[in-house]
Amino acid sequence: MLEKLFKLKEHKTNVKTEITAGITTFMTMAYILAVNPSILSEAGMDSTAVLLATCIASFIGTACMAFMANLPFALSAGMGLNAFLTYTVVLGFGYTWQVALLAVFIEGIIFIILSLTNVREAIFNAIPLSLKHAVSVGIGLFIAFIGLQNAGISINNDSTLVSIVSFTDNFSTSGICALLAIIGTFITSIMYIKKVKGSILLGIIGTWILGIICQLTGIYEPTPEAGYFSLLPSWGMTDFSQLGETFGECFKVDFGNVGIFNFIVIIFSFLFVDLFDTLGTLIGVSTKAGMLDKDGKLPAIKPALLADAIATSAGAVLGTSTTTTFVESSAGVAEGGKTGLTSLTTAILFLLSMFFAPIFTAIPSFATAPALIIVGFLMFSNIAELKLSDKHYSTAVPAYLCIIAMPLFYSISEGISLGVISYVIINLACKKHKEISPVMYVLAVLFILKYIFL
Repeated sequence: MLEKLFKLKEHKTNVKTEITAGITTFMTMAYILAVNPSILSEAGMDSTAVLLATCIASFIGTACMAFMANLPFALSAGMGLNAFLTYTVVLGFGYTWQVALLAVFIEGIIFIILSLTNVREAIFNAIPLSLKHAVSVGIGLFIAFIGLQNAGISINNDSTLVSIVSFTDNFSTSGICALLAIIGTFITSIMYIKKVKGSILLGIIGTWILGIICQLTGIYEPTPEAGYFSLLPSWGMTDFSQLGETFGECFKVDFGNVGIFNFIVIIFSFLFVDLFDTLGTLIGVSTKAGMLDKDGKLPAIKPALLADAIATSAGAVLGTSTTTTFVESSAGVAEGGKTGLTSLTTAILFLLSMFFAPIFTAIPSFATAPALIIVGFLMFSNIAELKLSDKHYSTAVPAYLCIIAMPLFYSISEGISLGVISYVIINLACKKHKEISPVMYVLAVLFILKYIFL
């Protein structure tokens, strides 16, 4: 049955590899079950309701990806988009979270229409192969940076913006967490180099176990008021009735205090970020997994984009911010995941996590950080595919700008924006207009307009 559904032999994989990859992807994404309720609750939403909505929306989107596209990609509430909803739309513009969720729902409907009319697929196929490789490299740096931040290794600094944490200051909390993440990175990388099956997943679990040992021996001291909680998994059930606090609330909007122009701006802000974060993730992970054909196209791109769009609208109805394809899917791909069985495994784990949410949310961010850092390296290796000689500068420079923009601006979509704009301008100036597709011209103009008006 699984062979018939997912064509495992055709993709040169097996059930064990796919399930291991799916578990790995879930473990690297599980932090969203703790982070998303925390962020959206600041907008006035019930945290338990958000947790349930996140689990169900993740299940729906990832299951759709499995059965519709047969790709090993997982979906959940997008980081950055949840912060945009809370800190910009609600706390910044002063709108209710119901208005924000309605904007997300409408954005999802627009995405469904665009996916059915091949617009999103045309955009994906129009991006030059050099930029596709650059996106993969840029995402590698981006998720490695996220891993360093999640572990507390990279911290804010007023004079240099970022710096390394002081391991001796607050050693029993931030210091030991950062140190464990570094140790976990070494352990994970050594296992991966030695080709230990499931090395990334084992690295996550091993780092978590080391943290538990540190807590039991008193080296790590839980300090909830400072954001350092117990590493021991707690047992308990979730109050499912709380989902009623957010379910369908996006349709209960009083437009009396909502300016139509600002509302449209909000919709298109979600639209732009979601569209190019999703495209960037699909490009980056597909490139690394070797799923692109000889022309740099992803054969199953249309159903993949449609699954993403369906998940966004479903998530808004349930009560969570934009549901999108996660770059952490690359962790499962790195473990050998090649088909929808990987994503189906992840989807089922998201559904099960509703029943045992306290256990899954106990996975500390410093334990998942090594996985992000190592996967970042694996995606960064695509830089070898870029042609950097003098005669290729017209494609290499846009690729370079795309790569550095993602981690420095903390956004996949900004990297793509700068990559597309610079590609068009540089190739036009160098009289290489034949290298530019009509869609690239349209994208460049739209990105420029975005910076002017949004």
